[in-house]
Amino acid sequence: MFRLLVLLLLALFSVVHALSSTGSRLLVVTDDSAIDKEKYSTFWRDLERRGYRLSFESPKNDKLALFQHGERTVDHIILLPTRSKGLGPSLTPHLLLDFIKNNGNILLTLTAESPVPSAISALLLELDVHLSPDRTSLVVDHFNYDTISAGEKHDVLLIEKPSALRSDVKNFFGGGGLIALPRAIAQELGSSSQLLTPILRAPETAYSYSPREEAETVAEPFAVGSQISLVSSMQARNSARFTILGSAEALEDAWFDRTVQGPAGKAVKSSNRAFAKSLTGWTFMETGVLKVGKVEHHLSTISDTKSGNDSVAQLGYLNPTIYRIKNDVTFNIEMSEYSFDLLAPFTVSPDDRLQLEFTMLSPFHRLDLQPMSTTLNSTIFSVTFRLPDQHGIFSFRVNYKRPFMTNVDVKREVTVRHFAHDEWPRSWMISAGWVWIAGIWVTIFGWVAFVALWLWSEPAYEQNQGKKRQ
Repeated sequence: MFRLLVLLLLALFSVVHALSSTGSRLLVVTDDSAIDKEKYSTFWRDLERRGYRLSFESPKNDKLALFQHGERTVDHIILLPTRSKGLGPSLTPHLLLDFIKNNGNILLTLTAESPVPSAISALLLELDVHLSPDRTSLVVDHFNYDTISAGEKHDVLLIEKPSALRSDVKNFFGGGGLIALPRAIAQELGSSSQLLTPILRAPETAYSYSPREEAETVAEPFAVGSQISLVSSMQARNSARFTILGSAEALEDAWFDRTVQGPAGKAVKSSNRAFAKSLTGWTFMETGVLKVGKVEHHLSTISDTKSGNDSVAQLGYLNPTIYRIKNDVTFNIEMSEYSFDLLAPFTVSPDDRLQLEFTMLSPFHRLDLQPMSTTLNSTIFSVTFRLPDQHGIFSFRVNYKRPFMTNVDVKREVTVRHFAHDEWPRSWMISAGWVWIAGIWVTIFGWVAFVALWLWSEPAYEQNQGKKRQ
């Protein structure tokens, strides 16, 4: 009985530990499941330990379907390299894009060992990702390669884990260590799409090279240096994620914790296993996921005798639908960040800003939200401001979109009205009217004084001044 209870607890722990925020059904598309299960056994085992339920299917399987009754049959897809030109009728570029539109996530792996299928090239073109016209080209670097396994061909790149894209962007893929990328395929990202973000770029000395070219120099390479993206990402507007790994061999057991050595470095263990965890964790919505909790707004009064949060006091009830112009209003939003197996309080980078827009057709206010308090798994951000002297339909809006973070777009509509007739300030409270008020009272007192003076200065009436003469 005790052993059964322990097994049940372990099973429950395996289900909830590091589970994706969007589901655990993971489809692996492969030509030969038996070979790939053995070749990537450590990778599959790590995914299963994190709570994923793996199913292996061939792209030629007629029964394979991504949708049933209008709903997704799986939550995530891993596309391993295939030797066929297409991916079958169930995995066309159109269906894969529909899968992304329905909040599905995809990890696409490429390799220079076999030509890239035309269906994959067509899918990437839809996302503005370009591959070399020669579908067998690979990336080489004569200064950053593994001297142990690629001493002659220089086609096993050794690259440090990527640093942060910008100072205001959180880095989910960083840390110490070298990543070994054997026979990687170069990707060139279009500049017209704001949804594309490179995760790992090639060094400045790398270039795309076709093994079919026997010349010692490459006249016009497809891409060179930082133009080459080795690992790329696309986060759609619905926050669904699509990741392209240019080297499928980097996920094999042979390259997990393998000893590698650069031309001028020491022999070290590769960090492919840790990088694979961070890459799949981000792709399958285990990291970089923002959750919005309570959203509140209310009337406020501001005290001059206190400071900080104590200076603001709530008036009335929460979330009213109508305000008056020039009201003092407080807006609060609760946000959390999902990180592998827990919800943690969301923190904004020192170089970043979480802002509130009070907008009609355009923002009337754009204010920084400041952390007011923190709970066990969330942070409450707040700001107090005065409404503009403009009536109409307004919106409280928090529009936070950053690379590698799910999009947050929260709107709350309210009506802002004019002053009511009994809400205007009295005339004696308006300093500009004091001159006119003084004129009125001067006129009144002057008239009263004139009347009193006139009555007081009336001539005396004379009596008995004689009889009237005939």
